[in-house]
Amino acid sequence: MNRGKRRFVPMVVAVALLVGCAPASRSLATDPATPWAPLTHLIDSAVAVGAAPGVVLGISWRGQQFYHGSGKLGRGINRRPDLETVYDLASLTKVIGVTTLAMQAVNEGKLDLDAPVSGYVRGRIPPWAGQVTIRHLMTHTSGLPAHRRFWELTPNADSMSALVRATPLDTVPGARMVYSDLGLIFLGQLMETVLGAPLDQLVAERVTRPLGMVGARYLPPDSWRSRTAPTEQDPWRGRMLRGEVHDENAAFLGGVSGHAGLFGSTRDLVRFGEWLVAAERSQGTVTSGERWWVPGSIVQNFMSRQEMVPGSSRALGWDTPTEQALPGVATELFTVWHTGFTGTAIWVDPTHQLVLVLMTNRVHPTRDNSRHVALRREVASYVLRRVASAP
Repeated sequence: MNRGKRRFVPMVVAVALLVGCAPASRSLATDPATPWAPLTHLIDSAVAVGAAPGVVLGISWRGQQFYHGSGKLGRGINRRPDLETVYDLASLTKVIGVTTLAMQAVNEGKLDLDAPVSGYVRGRIPPWAGQVTIRHLMTHTSGLPAHRRFWELTPNADSMSALVRATPLDTVPGARMVYSDLGLIFLGQLMETVLGAPLDQLVAERVTRPLGMVGARYLPPDSWRSRTAPTEQDPWRGRMLRGEVHDENAAFLGGVSGHAGLFGSTRDLVRFGEWLVAAERSQGTVTSGERWWVPGSIVQNFMSRQEMVPGSSRALGWDTPTEQALPGVATELFTVWHTGFTGTAIWVDPTHQLVLVLMTNRVHPTRDNSRHVALRREVASYVLRRVASAP
């Protein structure tokens, strides 16, 4: 994707981002002079018609942060969501957790994107392990099916892991793009082997803790419950979920998986996006004790469309915006984006020093609600028009 001429982040901003001291946030509701103020009406209106019980918007542009919270955490919970509200991130786990770990493993010489996964497997080797590469898994071109209801097919987490590995391919690797949770479940297990620790520990030690993402983790503690947005009245578990992972397969694995399970706040995701912006635009290298820092060349590679399959928009772990996904939006102004089933989304563009985060719990009290899709498109469209018209 052509992202135009690069401009480097001013040193003060870059240093602030890398040590976790981001600029102070400004509320859109109390600062009508910001270019984003009209978004308050857009978001409030979407909440009023049931797009989600609550919405939090976070924007970082050229080193300045802005936010707006609307609605309430959930039915019967009148607390207004804000920057610290914890959401079930769903598939954003794929890019914040496993994809970032893969960047680090590549940089450390522990992972070859074009090597077959058979070289990294311990225990039961999948029948397709010699055909499928790491790049196939990260671009959803492995040939694995999109989804299986493992929680209904197996008695426990160990048997589920075995069944994931035994699942046959639907197609030849590289033949087509099918967004596959199975591939990321398996990739999360591979990261444990490659980097030598449990997945939740790796994400904490290598991603969330170094970046100061204090409200982001697997298995949030009970003490976070009052600021956690509930998700679904779950028929499988027979209760309203709040602080428990919504995804059934991730829950069956104990709440920790490569495809889902992370929780986090808008502040955390904005901070993560700012790190990607600073890292992609820099020429930095890893130094001792800074495993979380990844050189710009590797970040650029992961955020670039891979074109493994004709017509596919996938980067490594990430997706790249298309007219089909965001009709009417100037998608060339975003480098990468990703969404989560619960109603979360993040867009990042290093060239324009732009991070956009939209957090909702649209699955509360039921997943039979897709009104958030229009809101997501309208927010992205408005932000991109303002960025495109800025001097």
